[in-house]
Amino acid sequence: MSDWIGRAHAMTQLGVRAQTLYAYVSRGWIGARPDPADPRRSLYAASDIDRLAARQKRPRKAGAIAAGAISWGEPSIPTRLSTIDRGRLIYRGEDAVALSATATLEEIAALLWEQAAPPHFAEADHGAFASPFAALADLAVAAPASLHRSPTQLGIDGARGVARLASGFGLPESDDPLHARLAAAWRVDATGADLLRQALVLIADHDLNASTFTVRVAASTGASIAACLLAGLATLSGPRHGAAGASLAMLVGQAERHGITAALDQWLAAGHELQAFGHMLYPQGDVRAVPLLDRLTLDPVMARLRDAVREVGGQPPNIDFALCALARALALPDDAPFVLFALGRSVGWVAHAIEQVTTGSLIRPRGRYDGAMPTAD
Repeated sequence: MSDWIGRAHAMTQLGVRAQTLYAYVSRGWIGARPDPADPRRSLYAASDIDRLAARQKRPRKAGAIAAGAISWGEPSIPTRLSTIDRGRLIYRGEDAVALSATATLEEIAALLWEQAAPPHFAEADHGAFASPFAALADLAVAAPASLHRSPTQLGIDGARGVARLASGFGLPESDDPLHARLAAAWRVDATGADLLRQALVLIADHDLNASTFTVRVAASTGASIAACLLAGLATLSGPRHGAAGASLAMLVGQAERHGITAALDQWLAAGHELQAFGHMLYPQGDVRAVPLLDRLTLDPVMARLRDAVREVGGQPPNIDFALCALARALALPDDAPFVLFALGRSVGWVAHAIEQVTTGSLIRPRGRYDGAMPTAD
């Protein structure tokens, strides 16, 4: 047998889908290299495949299987919204990168929410809010529960929730699309506004990530759409999810002060992750980053950092790197990557909330107790 085998053969040997195979490669469990006959395809190390296949044949307890599904395991919740297949991000059967060439976030909302027309993310009357969290919390207090509401009604709730989130981020009120309102707030030109539009579309949804899973759990209880959005935003605020841009900004700052090599050495020695590079679902590179980076001229520090990381670990830039590069290129506020991520992803959160509510099922995993038990008398 050859030392290297194709994707279809590898999937058959392991009995997994492409997403799981890519995850195994990203974890370092399976070696991969470009196919000399077609560099667009990959070959996989047959010995690694055989070892994993043998391990999978060992009996596993139900609890271990369930635990594996929670952490980058096999897909476990049916959805028609988005998936990553063969390195492509798909929104309801359409290529997200292709959509990002011209679509607005509002048009993506209509697609994902299955609405007849793009929604307007603007409120006529609202107060001033100290933060986006406060804005959504204020709305959630009086918002109706999501149970027993039609998809059309839920779409109206979703539009109001996204509008309130935009208000919480300080966007000026307007009937213009969100990217145009961001451009006005950040004072960027038409080219910059179009980059913001594309970034929002590329961020809109991404399978069952941590914040989206949280949204679906909240929606499964019948919580209001505003409450679901608040749950998603709270999860996104965690440093292992939505704070990758801030992490990269810190690394870039160190690189500007101490040089690329010294900054990387110090960063890795401190045990920090290179969050803005590589992605478990994109072994060949994050396709969301490519269209943005193709339109940007990286400043010298970002360019050298990208090249240095490739030399150290071979990981290409991901969407978080692209958002940070975009913010630097347009001289945006420090929190711009997070704002873009939250506003773009809010459309996907609403879509998942609507889909989950319409299933009528409650998401309720079981815990595996590892604690002490009462002593026997």
